[in-house]
Amino acid sequence: MSLRITFATAGRILRQLRHDRRTVALLLVVPALLLGLLFFMYDGPGATFDRIALTMLGIFPFVIMFLVTSIAMLRERTTGTLERLLTTPLGRLDLLFGYGLAFGLAATLQGAVATGAAYWLLGLRTTGSAGLVVLIAVLNAVLGVALGLFCSAFARTEFQAVQFLPVVVVPQILLCGLFVPREQMAGWLGAISDVLPLTYAVEALTQVGSSAGLTATMGRDLVVVAGAAVVALTLAAATLRRRAP
Repeated sequence: MSLRITFATAGRILRQLRHDRRTVALLLVVPALLLGLLFFMYDGPGATFDRIALTMLGIFPFVIMFLVTSIAMLRERTTGTLERLLTTPLGRLDLLFGYGLAFGLAATLQGAVATGAAYWLLGLRTTGSAGLVVLIAVLNAVLGVALGLFCSAFARTEFQAVQFLPVVVVPQILLCGLFVPREQMAGWLGAISDVLPLTYAVEALTQVGSSAGLTATMGRDLVVVAGAAVVALTLAAATLRRRAP
């Protein structure tokens, strides 16, 4: 793995992303609009809106980045771009960590826009700082990127790539504690929840809602999410195919 090649790969992906206005709108505008929808669903700011909106600030980047990167990587493979790239000194880790870096930067901007809209336009209130929310959102987005890259190796078409969304993403949303507190789940559901990385991201956001600074639980959760992203990127490198089957 070469840092120079990794940064060059990230630059290429960011240049492509800049010219794709629909994807830029999906990344930057849609999360803020969805938060606005939540605002009107709960009739303005309040305890329920604060809890749900805070959690969604972490979930939206995870879902969107999973969807965008799984399709983007599959498209590079089906068009032959990936096969040509891998004949150069570009390594698999250079490519995948370049994706993670590029979309991580995009996620930083996405998180800043969505968090700014939530706090200053919609009246979101938390005990912790908005900066911690952005940090967790970015880590969630990188995790979504990593899982999207990993799952794209098993898809032959863009439609199949989208089908991984209800298999990989939706169970994590259902079991993360958003709908039912984890301590109230059946034992086997709680055990599954304990091994899903999104669970720890949601727990970290909950800590932001109730604690003024970085807590030990929050630090542990951030390490777990970051570690899961690294593991997923490594697995994606091990399963990366030059072309679609």
